[in-house]
Amino acid sequence: MPQPALEPFRQLLPLPADQPAYLALAKAVRQFAMDGTLAVGSRLPAERTLAAALGVSRTTVTAAYARLVDAGWATARQGSGTVVRLPQRDRVLARPAGPREVIDLRPAAGVAVPAVSSLVEQALEWLPKVLASPGYENAGALHLRERIAGWFEARGVPTVPGQIVVTPGALAGLAVVLRTVAGTDAAVLVDDPTYPDALAAAEGAGVRVASVPLGDGGWDTAGWAIALRRERPAAAYLLPDFHNPTGQLMPDEARRELVALLRRSRCTAIVDETVAGLDLDGGDPVTPWAALDDTAITLGSLSKVLWGGIRIGWVRCPEALVEQVRSHQLQLNLGPSALDQLVATSYLDDPGPVRDQLLARMREAREAWLDDLDWNLPDWRVERPRGGLALWVRLPAPRSAELAAAAERHGVLLSPGTKFSVSGGQADRLRLPLTVAPGSITEAVNRLADAWQDLDRP
Repeated sequence: MPQPALEPFRQLLPLPADQPAYLALAKAVRQFAMDGTLAVGSRLPAERTLAAALGVSRTTVTAAYARLVDAGWATARQGSGTVVRLPQRDRVLARPAGPREVIDLRPAAGVAVPAVSSLVEQALEWLPKVLASPGYENAGALHLRERIAGWFEARGVPTVPGQIVVTPGALAGLAVVLRTVAGTDAAVLVDDPTYPDALAAAEGAGVRVASVPLGDGGWDTAGWAIALRRERPAAAYLLPDFHNPTGQLMPDEARRELVALLRRSRCTAIVDETVAGLDLDGGDPVTPWAALDDTAITLGSLSKVLWGGIRIGWVRCPEALVEQVRSHQLQLNLGPSALDQLVATSYLDDPGPVRDQLLARMREAREAWLDDLDWNLPDWRVERPRGGLALWVRLPAPRSAELAAAAERHGVLLSPGTKFSVSGGQADRLRLPLTVAPGSITEAVNRLADAWQDLDRP
């Protein structure tokens, strides 16, 4: 049997230093298989031989070959060594018949981290004192409004508890605010793409939605200026902090430019900070919008940090609008749960344990997604987000809706890019949540690869 050639592998030296050597080697072999440098069915060099040629340990080569086998790019045969292959996308057909667990990738919120349990325990200890009251507080309990005001103060935004109205989630707050600052048939300007439930809230409030495209390069302030003149909107709904779904973070310069444009147009900024605290890499902080614009209305929520079942959000607004916001809230709901408010207060007293656990889990999920997508679907493109809830994936073709239908047959539920678009665009985009359990990501990507392959089958 002829010995495998070592020449292609010597071209790899030196191995990249920005990742583990075994991973760099495995990725190189995969690339060789994709571009034909290594023929399918050819044998890879013996582990000891390749380790000596590259000046690495045999353990490194063993780990690289194992990675290739696990990902379907090689097979290990007794007596024949490790042989190059291409991943087969018929794995689902080879599995035993029967129901499989459905992997739901549509929600952006995940299960609660363990530290949330202690917050609930603390809230239950406080509950007897609250039971002595009627339990209805339209603007929210003072103890929580004080903590929320303190959170703004700590970020450089002077705030008093009287500026805060606590709501049953940020979406409920948006519904209230839209009725306060934008009457029926008024225009509201949004990014495209944007948070789809915000579009539903706008429809419920009877406002007209207009949009400005948000591309990979960030916010187009010139495009916003044109849209403001054309649409004359009453309000603008913005997600400048780890935008949902793109994950982009608006830089300070763009914030100042947009603040000036909105102020000149007498357009009220409704700024959604629901995921402002989900900074996975801890980079340089940006200036909160309300620190630049004292007329802005800020929305916040704890449902993405604590748990989706804890329905606590808030509205921070100029004091002149507080009574109108309270009045509109009363028309829509009687305010948030007293027990949920106690849990939220407990969290804001010491957010570190919950936040640290959540961010660690989301970092793990981010790395798992990026690694498995790179291995199994290398023609899908995705930027590494600094923070936020999701990856915003670019597909090789505008087929996200078709993919969602195919993926459902493989037991995966998806949010296609078109769901986030005002204009019906974003068909080449797909949102994948960072809040999914990291242990299910490899299986999810395998199923997505099968579904993507299905689109090309007759």
